[in-house]
This record gives sequence, structure tokens and C-alpha cells, in this order.
Amino acid sequence: MQGQDTPVLMVIKDSDGQVFGALASEPFKVSDGFYGTGETFLFSFNPEFEVFKWTGDNMFFIKGDMDSLAFENVLFFSQLLLLLLVPGSGDFGLWLDGDLYHGRSHSCKTFGNPMLSKKEDFYVQEIEIWAFE
Repeated sequence: MQGQDTPVLMVIKDSDGQVFGALASEPFKVSDGFYGTGETFLFSFNPEFEVFKWTGDNMFFIKGDMDSLAFENVLFFSQLLLLLLVPGSGDFGLWLDGDLYHGRSHSCKTFGNPMLSKKEDFYVQEIEIWAFE
């Protein structure tokens, strides 16, 4: 997604059949600090479509490294490609490891969301990611 400067939509279906994801205001990238805007949000289709917008509690949206992808706060995870964060809580709304196969979800202050998956840890069955022009 390098060279792109557009929002990115990510939709995940986990091994329990739950469908959820995120719209990132900026393309996913490796970063030393946090990036993104309040236009970033999480969503779930379980049981009905629901959007979890920025609560305004903090400005920590996305952080990336070469090993994983996530949305919310990162205090102790070394394998992160993309994160939407909440400072101090140690929890993140959505996290995926670098192989995009293992994930984790928590409630988080950034988006005021519940856990998006049925279980804290989940396996990705299907994933689709779109960039907008």
C-alpha cells in the first residue's frame, strides 16, 4: 500500500463466523509513532452492522511494525503490523499478527467498542482489504 494516500477498509471473517473490521483514515504502514485521524473506526456485523467511532478520549489511532497489524493500545506486544491504540489500558480494539492469521480483540477507549470477536483470541478465516481512490 506504499504510495497510496487513501483510506483503507479491512473486513475479517474469523473461524467462528464473526464478521468485523476497520476503516483506517490512512494506508497501513510501518511507523515509529501513532498516525491516523478521528475518521478511523471499527465495525462489526454481529448480530447487526454497528460502527464504533472515535470517542475523542485520545489521539492514538494506528501504529505499525513489520510483524503485525492492530487497532488500539499496545504496551506489551512485540509482533504488531498495525494498531489502533488507547494509552495506558494495555488493550486494543483489533490486532492481527504479521501472517494475518492470528488475531485478538478487546474493548477499547479509543472507539468504545465491545470485543469484536466471540473470543479474545481468534483465527482469521477470510480477510479482504481495499484502498479507495
